[in-house]
Amino acid sequence: MDYQQIGQRIRNEREKLGLTVEKLSEIIDLTPNYLGKVERGEKKPSLQTLVKISSCLRASLDRLVYGEVQVGFIDTTELQELISKCSKHEVTFVTDMIKTMLPHINNSQNKRAD
Repeated sequence: MDYQQIGQRIRNEREKLGLTVEKLSEIIDLTPNYLGKVERGEKKPSLQTLVKISSCLRASLDRLVYGEVQVGFIDTTELQELISKCSKHEVTFVTDMIKTMLPHINNSQNKRAD
């Protein structure tokens, strides 16, 4: 794993949310000094710490660790960025919409294939 890249991704996500190192470290119960070292790749955070950071930043753990996330051949980065800006209520609403729409989309695609 490239800890400098992980740290850079953490910094980018933190800055997107307008959080300072001090504020994020306070939220996730780390010292600002330690979080700064993680962002510079000087410290290797534990899995537990990465999970806390990803949860607070509303960024997937695999995105922080590996960068762009792809499912099969579909790039999900844009969808993740949109979802990361939503409130919990909005995420639930969007999830419910997708669950409602998928059977109809699948049914429509199956009819075209026939």
